[in-house]
Amino acid sequence: MVKQVKQAHVFWQLVPVILTFFAMGFVDLTGIATNYVKADFVLSDTVANLFTSMVFFWFLVASVPTGMLMNRIGRHKTVLLSLVVTLLAVALPLIDYNLPLMVISFSLLGIGNTMMQTSINPLLSNIVSKQRLSSAITFGQFVKAVAAFSAPILASWAALNFGNWRILFAVFLAEGAVALISLYFDKIPEEKTEGKITGFRESFVLLADKAVLLAFAAIVCHVGIDVGTNVTAPKIFIEKLGVSLTQAGLAISVYFLFRTFASLFGAYVLAKYSPKRFFMISVIILTAGLLGLLMFDDIKTLYVCMGLIGFGNANIFPVVFSQIMLANPRYKNEISGLMIMGICGGAVVPAVMGIASDVAGSQSGAVAIMAVCAAYLLFMITKIKDKA
Repeated sequence: MVKQVKQAHVFWQLVPVILTFFAMGFVDLTGIATNYVKADFVLSDTVANLFTSMVFFWFLVASVPTGMLMNRIGRHKTVLLSLVVTLLAVALPLIDYNLPLMVISFSLLGIGNTMMQTSINPLLSNIVSKQRLSSAITFGQFVKAVAAFSAPILASWAALNFGNWRILFAVFLAEGAVALISLYFDKIPEEKTEGKITGFRESFVLLADKAVLLAFAAIVCHVGIDVGTNVTAPKIFIEKLGVSLTQAGLAISVYFLFRTFASLFGAYVLAKYSPKRFFMISVIILTAGLLGLLMFDDIKTLYVCMGLIGFGNANIFPVVFSQIMLANPRYKNEISGLMIMGICGGAVVPAVMGIASDVAGSQSGAVAIMAVCAAYLLFMITKIKDKA
């Protein structure tokens, strides 16, 4: 009886945190939103892709400061603050729709998401046991992926039925408000932080370790492909098939659908089989999908390619992250901060893709940049160990 009461208590503590994981997925609306902003304000690919860079740039500069903030105010308050910043980001396009305000909105979305991704997993560890932490994080990532998957569908639905794709922001604002209110009243115990606060210098010194540097670059490439696909997929479908942006946006949903499924599948496979073999198969599938985008022009094959990219790219992060953490047990906090900073690949790679597509006069230039990232991940197969 006591055990059942305790489990029920943990469940109700988890609900607001899981709702926050959904809010974490708001960052993936940047893909479809960037395409609509590009069309509405008649922007070049180079300029449009800078909007995505505005979001993911903050992972480079705000990850370590967020860790320092957690040490000062606690994990719970840090996640609450991240939700406030995120809600402000999705509220601004509903107040007015102009280019300067969208720049501010995307920047706030990046700041809020950086804070959230850095603090929510440590907060989760305050609630669940060590034995259940991995499965809890996996489920949280699944919920995040549902938000990412739903964003282009909601935008297309709003555009078709109401002639206003920005209704997407209203839906996410409502969910985020529920998450904020429920988490505010959630009584989650805080752990006292011990030891010195890590700064930029202590983290960057670790990049002198070749293994850490290679892993950091792998995260940059992985996230670059993830965000690059999110941003470029609709443009590829419009260019090759001549469909509307509303129809083309569904390509992103196919990508996230397969990425979501692969995340759950990967959690099962990695518990039983070699990380090296699974990493190798994943990267090969990813590369095949990217090459297919360059080679084929029919809609069915292009959808298959989107599915392959989503499935192949889904589990790169957990394999690289877990292996480099286990290889450096004394510096887990610093390594974690660096790997989160590697998410800045979502700023760097799409920016280069935008320039490449403008120079080439085709989205093939953007896909070629992602193929270079995939080539690096193929090289990383030789660095992954058989046992995690």
